[in-house]
Amino acid sequence: MDVGELLNYQPDRGAKRPRGGDGDEETKGGKQQKGLSARELARYREAAAGMEGWGDTEDLRGDKKRILEKLMDQDEEEPEAEPVDESSVKKMILTFEKRSYKNQELRIKFPDNPEKFMESELDLNDIIQEMHVIATMPDLYHLLVELNAVHSLLSLLSHENTDVAIAVVDLLQELTDIDTLQESEEGAEVLIDALLEGQVVALLVQNMERLDEQVKEEADGIYNTLAITENMAEFRPGLCTEAAQQGLMQWLLKRIKAKIPFDANKLYCSEILAILLQNNDNTRELLGEMDGIDVLLQQLSVFKRHNPSTAEEQEMMENLFDALCSCLMLPANRDRFLRGEGLQLMNLMLREKKMSRTSSMKVLDHGMIGPEGADNCHKFVDILGLRTIFPLFMKTPKKMKKAAASEKEHEEHVCSIIASMLRNLKSQQRTRLLNKFTENDCEKVDRLMEMHFKYLEAVQQADKRIEGEKHEMVRRGEVLDDGIEDEFYLRRLDAGLFVLQLICYIMVEISNSGISQLQQRVQQILNLRGGSVKVVRHIMREYAESIGDGKTDEFKEAERKRIMDLVENF
Repeated sequence: MDVGELLNYQPDRGAKRPRGGDGDEETKGGKQQKGLSARELARYREAAAGMEGWGDTEDLRGDKKRILEKLMDQDEEEPEAEPVDESSVKKMILTFEKRSYKNQELRIKFPDNPEKFMESELDLNDIIQEMHVIATMPDLYHLLVELNAVHSLLSLLSHENTDVAIAVVDLLQELTDIDTLQESEEGAEVLIDALLEGQVVALLVQNMERLDEQVKEEADGIYNTLAITENMAEFRPGLCTEAAQQGLMQWLLKRIKAKIPFDANKLYCSEILAILLQNNDNTRELLGEMDGIDVLLQQLSVFKRHNPSTAEEQEMMENLFDALCSCLMLPANRDRFLRGEGLQLMNLMLREKKMSRTSSMKVLDHGMIGPEGADNCHKFVDILGLRTIFPLFMKTPKKMKKAAASEKEHEEHVCSIIASMLRNLKSQQRTRLLNKFTENDCEKVDRLMEMHFKYLEAVQQADKRIEGEKHEMVRRGEVLDDGIEDEFYLRRLDAGLFVLQLICYIMVEISNSGISQLQQRVQQILNLRGGSVKVVRHIMREYAESIGDGKTDEFKEAERKRIMDLVENF
């Protein structure tokens, strides 16, 4: 290769996770076929160049054909790649180390003369592409660690040539592919341990900071970097805290709020953010401290009056809502949500009747539940939220824009919000809430009782089926262990047990409100439809027993006593 070819040459990037919009690529997680190497392409180009200027006689066309066939035959005759085994992987790693060292040496020696080190850089790129084959043998991952290749690969993430860094990212993405990791737990553990020890996330974030997403290859590099973090988080969920603290959380928030058009990378960032925040109070706290609640609210405010324009943008919106719900599980973030006027935004979304309506109700539910949601409950009444929530309580919207949002899910969130307000509201705001139930000849009590009988019937049918199955299992001599009991309980929840418990809680709360009109209406409808106070009390006792997961024993005890006092007076 002459110097001109060397300087114009773009190295083959090897396998890459496909990104949205690349039509012929396989679905996410798939691997592309590796193209011809640079040397093979050069050989074909030379052969083609040699043919230019020939006439179009039959003989010459035949000669062209024969030359091309000969070239193709030569390729076919080339010996097959040697099988991947321990010795071939060791050899490959050794070659990689030599080429990496040589490139480093030449770059130090001739920093201002690319011609001197370009050939070594191409050789280094070639061996990195060849190492993709190791991803087919996760049992041999321990060799990458033992021979220090992981350390060398991580050091190349800060290589002066971003093409080399991206080639390493592609390789790491394939090595950490979740399906590959699950093929060999032992090999995967060794690799992930070594990557974490080498501060892989911090290095990946530093590399992303310098990449320019206007360049397609560099945008692909960012996509594959996010894929590495997703793979590792799925294999070992415990590393989410470490990853967030090593700069990933900050980078994700910065990328999500960047004023650039929506693309596959922004969607993927929202997905990774939601994964980091799942069941993890440390990352939730970190996001809160970084003003992440404001970032999420700003990004979601776009969907207040406009629906997402594509399915991908809708998926991003749902990811951001999920991230916000996760954050609100942490009490400190409820206050940030309140100060950031999150309640006002969610209230507007409920009124606008766009796709964001269902998710905004889920956010309100998370923000108002439990004693930590008291301030949000009071503020919600102050911003006239009762005018928004009760029409949704009275009538479940028929046309749910989002297919996944079921009628049960909608009614569960509405009832949970009203139950939270009944629990948390004091003085004037509580009076305003209770007055809503007396409006229009207690129509809201009628609706409450209608839902009570609907869910009671569904749960009773589920209980009947479960009892039949238990009886059958006992007859066969099978043991009803905790696992089976838990499965049966989940089936009861699916049938609507939790919604039924919320409805009964609202019933006993309004009956104990001191407004005789409400108590009389509840009892009247119960008697009219053959309902039973005993059944309501039984449901409430079961609810009291299951309350307060993750809370202190003192809180659980006080809450149970409060609920049982309400039940006794019902």
